[in-house]
Amino acid sequence: MNLEALVEQIVNGLGFELVDFELSPKGRLLRVFIDIGRGVTVDDCATVSNQLTRAFEVDNIDYDRLEVSSPGLDRPLKKLADYERFAGQEAQVRLLLPVGNQRNFVGVLGGVKEGAVLLRTEKGEFAFPFDEIEKARLVPKF
Repeated sequence: MNLEALVEQIVNGLGFELVDFELSPKGRLLRVFIDIGRGVTVDDCATVSNQLTRAFEVDNIDYDRLEVSSPGLDRPLKKLADYERFAGQEAQVRLLLPVGNQRNFVGVLGGVKEGAVLLRTEKGEFAFPFDEIEKARLVPKF
């Protein structure tokens, strides 16, 4: 089992969603971003961190530092299901290749239709194929 799959299994087993997993280039720093419907607390991060630490010891996974946190208000959108879940919220989307001469778009998510992410912007509605999105994040409202 690869490291990300192990982390996801443990996080999901504790009742959380694995939002993102980052591994530094040399594998010395592991960052785990978790979420749960009620919001993530410091105790939640500690619980996940302790469980992952134990699992890494058992599996002899060598690392220097483990960070567990919430995805924050500007949560990254990684899975197609995220675009459905956060439909109606404002997001920033960056494409792999430009449409016209633009790669960055900000608008309101309209969900998913036929594998494409719908985004309503000031310039109209766009449907971006999911596999053409480089990264996307929610835009926090204060």
